[in-house]
Order: sequence, then C-alpha cells, then structure tokens
Amino acid sequence: MPRTSAETVDALRRIELFAGLADEKLGWLAAAGKPVALADGEVLFEDGQRAEHFYVLLEGELLISKMVGGRAEVVARHSADAVAAVPSGATPGAEPEKPVAAHQFTGELPMLAGGGYVARGAAVGATELLAYDQETFLEMIVRCPQVCRVLLPVLAWRIRSYELQAGRRALLDGLGALAAGLAHELNNPTAALVQAARELGESVRELAVSAVQWGRLATDDEDSRLGELAARARETKRPLGPLDADRMTDALADVLAGCGIPDADEAAAALAEGGVCPGDLDRFAERVRTPALPAAVAWLAHGLRAEALVADVAETSGRISILVRDTKAYTNLDRAPERAVDLTEGLDATLSMHAARLRNVQVLRDYAPDLPPVAAYPSELNQVWSNLVDNAVDAMDGAGVLRIGTRLAGRYAVVEIRDDGRGIPADAIGMLFQPFFTTKDIGKGTGLGLHLSHGIVTTRHRGMISVTSVPGDTCFTVCLPVE
Repeated sequence: MPRTSAETVDALRRIELFAGLADEKLGWLAAAGKPVALADGEVLFEDGQRAEHFYVLLEGELLISKMVGGRAEVVARHSADAVAAVPSGATPGAEPEKPVAAHQFTGELPMLAGGGYVARGAAVGATELLAYDQETFLEMIVRCPQVCRVLLPVLAWRIRSYELQAGRRALLDGLGALAAGLAHELNNPTAALVQAARELGESVRELAVSAVQWGRLATDDEDSRLGELAARARETKRPLGPLDADRMTDALADVLAGCGIPDADEAAAALAEGGVCPGDLDRFAERVRTPALPAAVAWLAHGLRAEALVADVAETSGRISILVRDTKAYTNLDRAPERAVDLTEGLDATLSMHAARLRNVQVLRDYAPDLPPVAAYPSELNQVWSNLVDNAVDAMDGAGVLRIGTRLAGRYAVVEIRDDGRGIPADAIGMLFQPFFTTKDIGKGTGLGLHLSHGIVTTRHRGMISVTSVPGDTCFTVCLPVE
C-alpha cells in the first residue's frame, strides 16, 4: 500500500541528509520525489546506464555491484535500517568508516558530474525509494542548502572508498598477472632445464663408459690427436641454422660410415652440434688405428654432447635468474619504500612481467643514456607503467607497435608510452583522469586506473601526466622531478 504524504514526511525526517529541515521543506521533498517500489533482486540501475535520478532509500536494502574482468564484485551494500542495526561507535557492514548517511541515498555522483551510474544497483528484499530527477535534485540543493553538510562528505567518502577498492583490486590483479606471467615465462626454461638435466645424466654415464674404453685402447699419440680435435671443435664452433645443421650432420655421418663406425647418424648429430668439421674428422680417422676409432668417436661425441648440455643448463638457469631479477625489480622486494629509482629498470621489469600480453606487440625502446635517477616509490610507479602498458595493449587490440622512451627535459625525467592503436576521442581527453570515467566497455574497466595513476604521479611524486591522441598515435607522458 503506497505511503501517505504524512508517512513519507515522517520517513524523510529519519534520513540524516534531511535532519533538521522544516516541515515545509520536508513536505516539498515528499511531493517532489517519485515513489519507487522494488521486489527482491529487481534492478534499480545498471552499470554505465545514463543517470537520470538521485535515490533516497526509505525501506529495504540495495546491493551495489560492478562487473570487473567478467566477474561481479560487490562495491557496497546500503540498508535503510543502518542506524538501528549498528551499535554506537561501530560502522555498518564490511565497509570501513562508512558514514551512516551513505546508506540512505545513492546516485549523487552522476547527478553532480554528469554521465552514467558507476555500478549496478539491485534490491535485496522488498525495497522502497524516492527518486529525484536531476533538475529536482539541483533544486533540492538550492532550497535546502543544509543537505550539503551531509551530501558532500558522503560524496568524498564514496570516491575515496572506490579508490581504495580499485587500488586493492589493481594490486590483486597485478599479483595475478605477475603469477600468470611468471608461470608462463618459467614454463619453457624449467621444462628445458629438467630435460637437459635428464639428458646430461645419461650423457655423463655414457661418457664414463666410453672414456674407460678409449683409455684401454688409445696410444699416447692417438689420445693427443683426439684432444687436439676436441679443442679445434670448441674453437671453431658456431651456431648453425636447421638447414646447415642437417648438411653438417649428413657430411659427418658419411665420414663415420666410411670408417665402419656403428650408429653413425646419432654420433654425427652430436659431433655436428659440438662443432666438429668433416675434414678434421676425416684427417683424424686416418691417423688412428681402426680398432680404436669407434671408442675415440664415442668418447668425443659423448664429451661434446655433455658440454653442450652443461651450456644449455647454464643458459636456461640464466634465463630463470633474469626472470627472478625482473620480478624483484618489479615488486621491489627487500627494498625501501622510497629510494633513488632507475626508471629504465622499472620500465623493463614491467615489460618483462607483461611478456605474455605483449607476445603480438612489437616493443621499441628508446632510453636516454644520461637519465638520472629520481626519488620515488618504485612499486607505485610500476603500477603506473603497468596501467599505461595495459591500456596501450587494449587500444591496439593486442597487436601493434608499443614505443617506450625516456629523456631529460630541464629538471624533469620524462617517460613516454606511445601506441599505434585506435586513439582516444577528442571529447574524452579532458576527462580521462577523472574518477569513474572510462572509454572501455562495461566490465572491462573501473574508470579509476588512470585516476589512480594521476594521483600517484602528481600527488605522491610531485610530477605531471598528460596525454595526446590521434588515431594511430596515442602518447602518455609522465614527467618526474629529478632533484
């Protein structure tokens, strides 16, 4: 049954936003508001929907949620019974320091700033509200200026709360991306390391057997000649392409087969990999007795194969070490929160952590060699670089050219991150760093990434961030003081 005018006035009198208003103003508010009744689960507004009303909650609850990365996240929960439900001195729900008044109304941000709702609102149980269109909302502020004493602090709290949630979400997303990127990048070298270690064990065992056989059969002169052949192979060894490697293996196999060596193909592959030339092998075979030649070839092949596997293990371990180094540089483990920062180190670490996303992107680096360090919070700057790189990859739909450059301009170190993507509409440039503004589709952006980046650069680091964009060339410029 609809509320009477008197019942609506009584209900509004219990709303902190309207506390202390005269009955005349409360009567106007009751008459100007449009009653809205929702059943359990019914949607009041959708994320991104053009905002048309400011809502005052009279009865029931509202669940405010947002699609982020394809999943729904609860942003807030408003309850008309917040005052009665919360003990003195406590805060309702799981939202820290939430003002009680913040439970009792919603939609003030888009009414003041324009645009759409920044989240989805749905009823929990039977819910009653009063809806005020934008014109009436602005008239409310003029007629009842006292409401600003409650409205503005709640608005500030909401923005700060969204920023904190977005910051935690960015941290979790960053950790998730870091874990996924590490798992992806470590997979190949780890698998190669395990395989090389297994093959190395087998090769060492075969090398020991062949060494014993060669030791029994070889004369001192033959042993010396084999040592010379191995040394020459190490000196002349060079990387071979697949076609050249096949040709070298075939030529060595012909030499071995002509000498009656069993398993010539397998031995030839190891000798080719180790750098043995067919001519050198042929000359060696002419100077070694026939009974000793198979043992000589086996010892040489297993020895060169073992050396190649040791080199593979060292190279693969080095790649893993570089990944660990880049991860430490990105996360700044065991380092002071603020310190002198080499910007190129953070940029390279960020690119390394985003290697999976950059697989189809050509990255061009242009770092100034004389760029001095800056006093900074490196983890926060890396969050800025990550956000700008992610936005660039999104703008290029995952494929294109990404240019990262640094230079010195007066007393500022300048970082430029440029992409050849679709560009940013001219009418959106001026709003990019505003909270909750996004050019991405619903569920693909919070509208706070660039806002948080702006705060990190300007407030935390006393710098500047700007953007220029035309189709095919978008450039974010970050300037940080170097004194």
